[in-house]
Amino acid sequence: MLFNSTSLYMDLRACTKKKLLCGGGSYIDAPKFKGTNAIKYKKWWKDFFASHHEYKILHSHVRSTASIYIPIAKKAGLKTIIHSHSTSNGKGFKALIKKLLQYPLRFRADYFLGCSLEAGEWLFGKKVVRSGRYFSLKNGIDTTRFRYNEEERIKIRKELGIGEEEIVIGDVARFIEAKNHDFLLSVFAELHRINPKYRLILIGDGELREGFENKVETLNLKDAVIMLGTRSDVPLLMSAMDLFAFPSLWEGLGIALVEAQAAGLRTFCSNTIPAEVQISELITPLPINQGVQSWVSAIENTPKNRIDVSEQIVKAGFDIRTTADWLVDFYRGMLS
Repeated sequence: MLFNSTSLYMDLRACTKKKLLCGGGSYIDAPKFKGTNAIKYKKWWKDFFASHHEYKILHSHVRSTASIYIPIAKKAGLKTIIHSHSTSNGKGFKALIKKLLQYPLRFRADYFLGCSLEAGEWLFGKKVVRSGRYFSLKNGIDTTRFRYNEEERIKIRKELGIGEEEIVIGDVARFIEAKNHDFLLSVFAELHRINPKYRLILIGDGELREGFENKVETLNLKDAVIMLGTRSDVPLLMSAMDLFAFPSLWEGLGIALVEAQAAGLRTFCSNTIPAEVQISELITPLPINQGVQSWVSAIENTPKNRIDVSEQIVKAGFDIRTTADWLVDFYRGMLS
């Protein structure tokens, strides 16, 4: 993200083009780094900063190639921020490459942000986190948008063919390794075996979606699992749910858990997720390394009633107005 005195923004990865433009921002399509185009990639950034003197701050949410363009930005006179949103690179060769690229960031950026303390320490190390150049910035949400809506619940469930007596478990996550969809499917398969009234709604797309769909079909759960892809009406869809499950292997924070609590949903998450997200009594952390039974038992024995915890979310610092004001003040402070 680039910030200038006229409040124009360009996001490098964190937002979709549609979201960014709807928010009043500017969108510039930067080239994708492929390794083989390193020289052209560096040249693009040099040319960009040479022709866009209006930008004063570069705020990067990309933790790998940022090590390439942050030094270029600094040489061009910009202040730089690197922002951590995760606690793992996953496994394999790509993970190793990311680790090698991201390590120098702790020495190159002017300021460091993290969506949680764990995310900050993982990417930058404890020494940086304890310095005066690191700040935790919570991912804010508009709690009013996620407030439970009975009319929308009835409408959406009717559109999706979900009966009044059926129990809907929901999840909002990309189909990638970290989100652990296969574990969730195993939990749901057992729940559905015990009680056929259970339904599963999955919101999101990703590289592993096709393989997941094949597993759903193999388990004969196609009629019980509803895959909606990427949606812009997540707050309303949460009104159609009865429970929320989020068994991630790792998370920088897990903003969907904040949203689920704002919707009043009883929520189950892996016990590896940062404690900051456990804002209310709606959250139940569970192990993911001991099989599915603890999840099945917890879901079966949990009441399905909703609880309004929006005030707790605001007090915990997850309100979008609070975080937006803080970030603008932070930018201004960097330029003063």
